[in-house]
Amino acid sequence: MSGVRATRALLFDFGGTLDCPRDAPRHWLDRFLVHYRGAGLDLTREQLDLGFAHATRVAYRSTASIRNFGLAELVTYLVSLQIGHLRRVGSAATRDAIEPVASGFRLDETVAWIAQSFIAETTRGMAESRAVLARLAPRLRLGVVSNFYGNLDRVIEEAGLSEYFGVIVDSSRSGIFKPAPGIFTAALERLGIAASAAAMVGDSLDKDCAPARALGIATIWLRGTDDGHAMRDTRDSANAQSSQNRGGAERGVADFTIESLAELEGLTWWTE
Repeated sequence: MSGVRATRALLFDFGGTLDCPRDAPRHWLDRFLVHYRGAGLDLTREQLDLGFAHATRVAYRSTASIRNFGLAELVTYLVSLQIGHLRRVGSAATRDAIEPVASGFRLDETVAWIAQSFIAETTRGMAESRAVLARLAPRLRLGVVSNFYGNLDRVIEEAGLSEYFGVIVDSSRSGIFKPAPGIFTAALERLGIAASAAAMVGDSLDKDCAPARALGIATIWLRGTDDGHAMRDTRDSANAQSSQNRGGAERGVADFTIESLAELEGLTWWTE
């Protein structure tokens, strides 16, 4: 991180915000779905959601064992949990879609293919973010506030992004999950920045923007383009305006709307 003691801060969500290429869906469920289909597992979003939700719950409870996982280990672990759960409790149609690759080494190969494809996409997304962060860091204090599995600092360090952040608050380490306000205040306290001098950047109106705005933090919604998660948010905020239109979201939770992190470089969210 820059040695300059900036007086304003930007807080970032991680999943769907810092890790996602501009041309990919933002929500991890939607991203996994693309890679499952690429591997020949033609599941619906609803079918995969059963495994996705199970893997997320298990991973949140497994912080001690996940703590030192890098991105590759984490994603492989999640995909294995997802598919294992779907094979056990998925509908007949779900199991029928999986079973052709579930015998012998084909299942292991499929898990590896899905994981590697997801990892490559994530690596590309973080490289895009790195270029923006490098330009923001000299004039702003930066932090990450994320619902994650206890190893977010490892993943960020592995991606070469650690130098830009003064704080990384991982929900599984802090014991506070968004949208609880404490996770945001913890980040600001560690940065030494008041809420009125900070902005929160995230892809979720409910988990990122609404709770941050309630604390007096300016909110910047990173809107998706074609993924299901973003489309649900769009329906909830149908009148979202351009990135310079304060108060644009219909529900009154996003002060600004952007479609790429690069737009942050020209954005002034504070009142002089």
